[in-house]
Amino acid sequence: MFISLIADYGIGDPAFAEVKQQLLLGIPQAQIHELSVPPFSTLATGFWIAQLGLNPGPAERLIYHNCAPRQDDPEARRNNEGEGLTYALLTNGIKVVGVNAGYTLSFIKNYAKEIYTVNVSRGGSQFRSRDVFPPAAAAIAHNDLSLLGNPIEPSQILDVPLDRIAWIDGYGNIKTTIPAHTLNLEPETKIVIRIGDIVSDAVYSDGSFRVPEGTLAFAPGSSGWTGTDGQPLRWMELFLRGGSAWARFGKPKVNQAITRLS
Repeated sequence: MFISLIADYGIGDPAFAEVKQQLLLGIPQAQIHELSVPPFSTLATGFWIAQLGLNPGPAERLIYHNCAPRQDDPEARRNNEGEGLTYALLTNGIKVVGVNAGYTLSFIKNYAKEIYTVNVSRGGSQFRSRDVFPPAAAAIAHNDLSLLGNPIEPSQILDVPLDRIAWIDGYGNIKTTIPAHTLNLEPETKIVIRIGDIVSDAVYSDGSFRVPEGTLAFAPGSSGWTGTDGQPLRWMELFLRGGSAWARFGKPKVNQAITRLS
């Protein structure tokens, strides 16, 4: 069993080690890969659930995610209660277990055979992904679905916002939630992009490296999967050849809006 552990604990945070120990109690032979997303970023969490879950990989896979801002109720929390645990079975057979918060399920909601609540406590610990959820995830990994509760319809889950920063990679490339097929531009068309208070010229490209050094390109990126229509779905990226698009725009955060002014 290959497990992708996606959480907002922070890069190098010992919380990852603690959660991995608990998962390995129930799935001793598992190989666990951890991926850290920014604090409370349900958009980045949902993006990576889909990117890892909907692309080729080991057949025996589980995605275990935890990004729970506890924003479903603004009132004071009793017993550390938070958003509830869910189970999704993707159309390719990959299992996804984690908290339904914000956009965590938005990218996969139309690629799931089924989505259910999981009948485990919503409270009991500040660190539920270590203390409460792992036994349920292990049971589901072993095809024990006795803890499943009510079905969740896709209409109950937020849609993906189509104008946001989904991720900033190690090169400073900005991955967006803008589908490439929604643009109808000729290659080398000059455009203007705004993120926050910063505006920059850019060039639309059908391939990031097909621009001169120092040029900000707006191009279909490396992230995406097969769409529900069977056609390739690619997400647009901002790419500064020889530099950092992220720095060009003042180091914006994941989830910030992106506006094309021309």
